[in-house]
Amino acid sequence: MGALKRILITGANGFVGSAALRRARSDGIAVTALYRRHRPEGWSDDPGITAAQLDLNDPASVDALRPLIAECDAVIHAAAHLGGDKEAIARDTIRATSHLLDAMQPGSARLVLVSSIAVYDMMQLDRGSEVTERCPLVDPAAPRDAYSAGKFEQERLVAARNRPAWLMRAGAVYGPGRTWHALMGLWLGKLFVEVASDGALPMVHVDHLADALLAAAARDPEGVEAVNVLDDDLPTRARYAGVHRAASGWPRLRLPIPYALWLGAARLAAPLRSSMPGLLREDALRARMMPVTFSNARLRDRLGGRDRAPFEAMLKRSIEDAG
Repeated sequence: MGALKRILITGANGFVGSAALRRARSDGIAVTALYRRHRPEGWSDDPGITAAQLDLNDPASVDALRPLIAECDAVIHAAAHLGGDKEAIARDTIRATSHLLDAMQPGSARLVLVSSIAVYDMMQLDRGSEVTERCPLVDPAAPRDAYSAGKFEQERLVAARNRPAWLMRAGAVYGPGRTWHALMGLWLGKLFVEVASDGALPMVHVDHLADALLAAAARDPEGVEAVNVLDDDLPTRARYAGVHRAASGWPRLRLPIPYALWLGAARLAAPLRSSMPGLLREDALRARMMPVTFSNARLRDRLGGRDRAPFEAMLKRSIEDAG
């Protein structure tokens, strides 16, 4: 463990990457900021930011990256495709990660991968389970969706290089401009159909995630080390919706439907699984909605830190900052 002088951030103009960049600069750490298309105007005003335009999907990026990485103490790999497009995931998540790993020499900068709790196989867990880093991962031969398969493959690529690295399994990331998410339920016109359960939402504020990424960048992992990155204060769906409505005015109309009814409907619809939306496919429903608890004990034990404020304050601030 040592003081960071310079780090490299991939996807530095994205939601997570830009938060990590802000946190690094607030600590006086120089940043080599990789971006593919759109360079934020504010970077030019900060001499501590070295901007580099690179497409990690391009094999030529390997040679371009090597001298940039050689100047850095750590690499935070935040670039990835966030949707479910298989081709985009193969290109922007898997191939990009492979090229980054090719550019990292043995004994060079620490690697901090922004992964996801989507790698856990919730079909192997029961209602009320605690989700820790020891839980089973998705089956790559039969993943529930392209996103979870892509994040699993990212982690596998890193582990296969047999080099120390942090696998930062982030929960659903929220913050200014991103305060609603698919873990809540679905919209039917102006009516929001909420999955009612007493399970905790696996959330992490983008600033808390940035704190954890910088902490990992400054500390040597024990081999390839996975960590759940989640807030200490995790709300239920009802609590989340209530705070969001109080702060923003919506959702105005909510229809809570118990998780058990959703699960029963998904099982009845099993023969039509391929044509069903996510909430009527059991594997997707369990992954997004099953009432479980989530542990960030390893995060706090290995990297320290704590929430900057309770959930209500963080969500309200996020809504106000976006406005």
